[in-house]
Amino acid sequence: MDGGLKQILYLHGFASSPQSWKAIALRDALAARGRADRLDTPEIPWPPDAAMATLEARVAAHVKAGVTLTLAGSSLGGYYASWLAERHDLKAVLINPAVAAHLTLGRYLGAQHNLYTGETLSVEAAHLDRLRDFAVETPTPERYLLLLETGDEVLDYHLAEAHYAGAQQRVCAGGDHRFTRFPEFIPQILEFAGL
Repeated sequence: MDGGLKQILYLHGFASSPQSWKAIALRDALAARGRADRLDTPEIPWPPDAAMATLEARVAAHVKAGVTLTLAGSSLGGYYASWLAERHDLKAVLINPAVAAHLTLGRYLGAQHNLYTGETLSVEAAHLDRLRDFAVETPTPERYLLLLETGDEVLDYHLAEAHYAGAQQRVCAGGDHRFTRFPEFIPQILEFAGL
């Protein structure tokens, strides 16, 4: 008996998909435990308003169903997860998360391509302004498990390390933005989520 229905809501990063290798690895690990139904991996649309509307609806549906929800977000998904965690009093696993997404994505203004669907996404200045609205200035450390790799070529891991000071943190040498050591941390993620 695990004390009620517990689920993970996995939030993929910008121009990614529920078919990302981390989502699949997490799904496979839960399936191996007979709990494949404990993972929700929505397609997160772009732009930010559409993304947040989708995620708010997903969180609301889980809460209404009486689910104890843990968020897990990678990159931009980690940025969104932090905002949702603070807003809805949830726990969150953040994997190489964006801390200032409005600044990070500023380098990618214009047309971008989804790595999985081939869809063209347009990053505009108005999107960056909207992303700023989802920034969490002072996160509640005890609600987070932070996973970082120092070799992240997209985001400076020092920013997340400092922003989430006091949270459980695992900072691994090397790696890259994909968080190459993700499979090693799946047992800790599941334990953090009570699964």
